[in-house]
Amino acid sequence: MDLVRVGVLAYPECFASEVFGVPDLLTMAGHVASGYGDARRSYEVHVVSPRRRVAASGGAALDVAAMRPVDVLVVPGFAWAPGLDIGAFLGGLAPEIAGIRAQAESGGAVAAICVGAFLVAEAGLLAGRGATTSWLFADRLARRYPDVRVRADELVVTDGGVTTTGAFSAMYDFALGLVGTYAGPRVARGTARVALLDDARSRQTPYVDTALLPPAGGDFAHEVRRWLDRRLADRYDLPALAAAFHVSTRTMLRRFGAETGGTPLTYLHTARVRRARQLLETTDRTVAAIAAEVGYRTPGSFGQVFARHTGRGPGEYRARFRRGGGPG
Repeated sequence: MDLVRVGVLAYPECFASEVFGVPDLLTMAGHVASGYGDARRSYEVHVVSPRRRVAASGGAALDVAAMRPVDVLVVPGFAWAPGLDIGAFLGGLAPEIAGIRAQAESGGAVAAICVGAFLVAEAGLLAGRGATTSWLFADRLARRYPDVRVRADELVVTDGGVTTTGAFSAMYDFALGLVGTYAGPRVARGTARVALLDDARSRQTPYVDTALLPPAGGDFAHEVRRWLDRRLADRYDLPALAAAFHVSTRTMLRRFGAETGGTPLTYLHTARVRRARQLLETTDRTVAAIAAEVGYRTPGSFGQVFARHTGRGPGEYRARFRRGGGPG
């Protein structure tokens, strides 16, 4: 295997763990490859920056080298604090964004970890391309860059030489993919085993906590959602819902849709799945009992809706995310 040159872009407020996570895993992959009898040096990794000094999130000082031609430039994410003015933040990173653009113009690959996708999009590299980022910020990426095809449920997306990933730990999914590309699947699998990483996951969907997402819509949609939340186990009855708010069914759908972009039934399914996830994680109740509690008449129909929302069946989800607790 030829030597692969990797640069990790350091910039103010970037996550230091994301700066070093990929190089550390590549180092581990080199040891695994050696254990399999391939002693060749595989990766040359440098932390690079257009600045002489960089302080990462939390104030950690990073030693950096000057920008240089590389085969792959990795752009880590940053600490998105509440109230962050993303436009002003990106405006202060003009040298880094220019460096990302120059990397792409030279024919090198670019990979963004988590909200590093915002820097790559600002450089113009995601226009017309599919991309992902942390599920928590995917809607903001789509609103700020409407020409990007945001695929929020996917863990890693590569389109035209540009790779984007979901949040934080997805840097390891990207790094394992990089190892698989250059060192082969055996080394990638071995590295995952040594590092105790799940190399079989492909979607963010099971990790989404809708309670952390900002609610869409105004007062009307908010009250409708509250009404539905109190009646998760009830059969969906659009005329009864409309009557409770003294509007016609047509007006209910129009107003709720105008505020949220969805329908009350779509929200109800989301709320039911959110409650079911909590029960699967914290209780020993059967899938059938949980299905009934959140409003589904059969475990089969519940399982179909649950898998559509989370990417896993209820039993598989419980096995993966069980947090202890009693029979509840």
